Amino acid sequence: MSQSRRYLSGVQPSGQLHLGNYFGALQQHIANQDDAFYFIADYHAMNSVQDAAALRENTLSLAATYLALGLDPERATLWRQSDVPEVTELAWMLGTVTAMGLLERAVSYKEKVERGQEARVGLFTYPVLQAADILAFDADVVPVGKDQSQHLEMTRDMAGYFNRAFGQEIFKSPKTEYGVAPVVPGLDGAKMSKSYDNHIPIFMKGKALKKRVMSITTDSTPLEEPKDPTTCTVFALYSLMATEAEREALAAQYRGGNFGYGHAKLALLEKINEVFGPARDRYEALMANPEEIEAALAIGARRARKVAQGVLGRARAAVGMNPRPVDPA
Repeated sequence: MSQSRRYLSGVQPSGQLHLGNYFGALQQHIANQDDAFYFIADYHAMNSVQDAAALRENTLSLAATYLALGLDPERATLWRQSDVPEVTELAWMLGTVTAMGLLERAVSYKEKVERGQEARVGLFTYPVLQAADILAFDADVVPVGKDQSQHLEMTRDMAGYFNRAFGQEIFKSPKTEYGVAPVVPGLDGAKMSKSYDNHIPIFMKGKALKKRVMSITTDSTPLEEPKDPTTCTVFALYSLMATEAEREALAAQYRGGNFGYGHAKLALLEKINEVFGPARDRYEALMANPEEIEAALAIGARRARKVAQGVLGRARAAVGMNPRPVDPA
């Protein structure tokens, strides 16, 4: 097994990502590319997306987003989950040692069913496939939010069940790493979320972007009066992208009076275009040439499969199965 500190994370393809996704996860992924494994979880997405065209488009869009923002497929491993079949075979193996009671305790499953999602097998066994996603690549560290910590505990449980059942240390027990991601406010001041339609897509542009930015909720303080930047959603979003000097300059304008929220929103609009404009152009070029996206995903799939085939080989040998001929693709 590799002795390096391998990071792994997966993102479901659910359409164009927004600023909350960027500052909450993607920015850290782009900054951390050495021995990093990032996959597009299209199998997981099938629990909510059952439209072939939409899944295909969303998957390409997510891959293009990573590439446009600066992910280098020669450094980090980026692949489509469904291109590495070893993961689903491993999920079956893990399912044979996992008790129903463990899955029944999954908070995320209960919450989704309570919100009206149908209680299907795929949703119920989601943690088993997620465990396979992690264990198949000898991941050392999985960065997650606090709300996802139970799934990592379940992954460690399943690794332990399997190792004990067959008397060998077949799987690594990955560590959880909690990121210090900023809370990104949406248009209404609540946490930015596509579900609440209070989001700003990373690559939105033109009139659509301006309309979103100008609709950010603010208080009714008159133009001429001083304003408190620390309580303003516009300033909070601007601060995520600005330098310290830029933040201080805008804060001074807030406090000095004769500066309206409309002015602040225009400053935010300009900053979004400045920060994401070049990546937006790159994203559009990639989406117009999907073969370039597929080439990058193929590089990642080959690298990911090589690792997964080694892990699956250990598991097959441990349970008494013959080794499978290695598929170089």
